[in-house]
Amino acid sequence: MLSRTTRMASAMVLSACFFGAYAQTPATPAKTPTPQQQRMTECNKSATGKTGDDRKAYMSSCLKGETTSSGKPLTPQQQKMKDCNAKAGDQKLTGDARKTFMSTCLKG
Repeated sequence: MLSRTTRMASAMVLSACFFGAYAQTPATPAKTPTPQQQRMTECNKSATGKTGDDRKAYMSSCLKGETTSSGKPLTPQQQKMKDCNAKAGDQKLTGDARKTFMSTCLKG
């Protein structure tokens, strides 16, 4: 049978080994935020001071891209560009067909 001192010394050595192994474990690398997470961060920063329903409405429009990152609403031309771009995307237009469609859409 082992003496109490021997058991205590063995426990301390084992603890030191486990602690040393734990201390040398490399930290996990930081993940890069997704575009949605970045947008959420920007919208949260620009919504400072807004509360209640005003904040909810602002955050909803900001996350949809209906306001710029500075918090200002889109100009009519920017909104038209956004709408036309969405329509061209829905129709899966590319190249010259997309250019022609965008030109016609933005004029009308």
